[in-house]
Amino acid sequence: MAATVAGGPSASSSCSCRLAAPRRPAGVSPKVAFRRRPPQAFATPRIRAGLAEEDGGLEDARTLETGAGGLKLTPAVIFAGRKPLSITDLSGSVEGSPLRVAYQGVPGAYSESAAAKAYPNCEAVPCELFETAFDAVERFLVDRAVLPIENSLGGSIHRNYDLLLKYNLHIVGEVYFAVRHCLLANHGVEINSLRRVLSHPQALAQCEQTLTKLGVVRESADDTAGAAQYVATHMLLDTGAVASSRAAAIYGLNILCRDIQDDPDNITRFLMLAREPIIPGIDRPFKTSIVFSLEEGPGVLFKALAVFSMREINLTKIESRPLRKKPLRVSDDGSNGSQKYFDYLFYVDFEASMASLHAQNALRHLKEIATFLRILGSYPKDISQT
Repeated sequence: MAATVAGGPSASSSCSCRLAAPRRPAGVSPKVAFRRRPPQAFATPRIRAGLAEEDGGLEDARTLETGAGGLKLTPAVIFAGRKPLSITDLSGSVEGSPLRVAYQGVPGAYSESAAAKAYPNCEAVPCELFETAFDAVERFLVDRAVLPIENSLGGSIHRNYDLLLKYNLHIVGEVYFAVRHCLLANHGVEINSLRRVLSHPQALAQCEQTLTKLGVVRESADDTAGAAQYVATHMLLDTGAVASSRAAAIYGLNILCRDIQDDPDNITRFLMLAREPIIPGIDRPFKTSIVFSLEEGPGVLFKALAVFSMREINLTKIESRPLRKKPLRVSDDGSNGSQKYFDYLFYVDFEASMASLHAQNALRHLKEIATFLRILGSYPKDISQT
């Protein structure tokens, strides 16, 4: 996930001690690679990456349009071939048993906490990669997945945008999660003894001021909780980790400083994914997410977005991603010879339910302009306070 941070006191107030800049130990690599396992006390086995099929990239848009079966606009059967879910299906249990919800990372990851916020009674299932979580839902190994899609500081998680199109899953909800970074180390390790700090690259970047003050070497790990697990497992005495307070509790680490992020307003938006779509309603605020492609030409994107503006539908997000297998389009305009263009897919979120006639008419209009159009989900907005 473009990883995440959140509110709290400034880093300077959390770590006000005077620090001498330590020297980098000889032989310390700028990167660290390690294999991780969840602790034995964690009952749910981690789903490994070998489960997922090899990613072949995005297909050509026209092929995808045929495969998606076209645009379905009747509210109760927006997605043909699947039994839609109701709002009550988002409660965190199914037939009396807790939902199994996949997330990327190891126990103690911020994604695990987001899954617990989205589905309070769920059984959270750690997955090695984003692809693994998508694949686990599609293969009925879990019931849902909760995965990051954008961060207020780090921007979009492009990998998950691509995977939304590769897999035939549906967005059934969203959850905003504020994360508070902590500096962790083994018990007995003093802050002045740290020579390096491990974490996800974005978490390290989000704690730039504190880590610069400490004068430590920053080394990348796959995720924040994985870095904490590595420090604990190897009993490192000169190395800390940037991770959550929950990761500290799980792996038996000491919290040296709390709220060490540079910016307190750092929020990550997560998507809730299922095999079946949810039945859209008009009894609460809804969002709808779509993806489409267009022919090259002047004003085409303007015309596509105007279908929402003329119906006073608010757009909350637009993201463009080049097609992978056929990224370039060659055209001949008759005067300047052959021209090459990137072929793009456009991901759009807008504030309306597919139960609304305005939304249905907007997408019917868009379908007249687009070469490909797919509804990724129509789902309740997260209106809770993070």
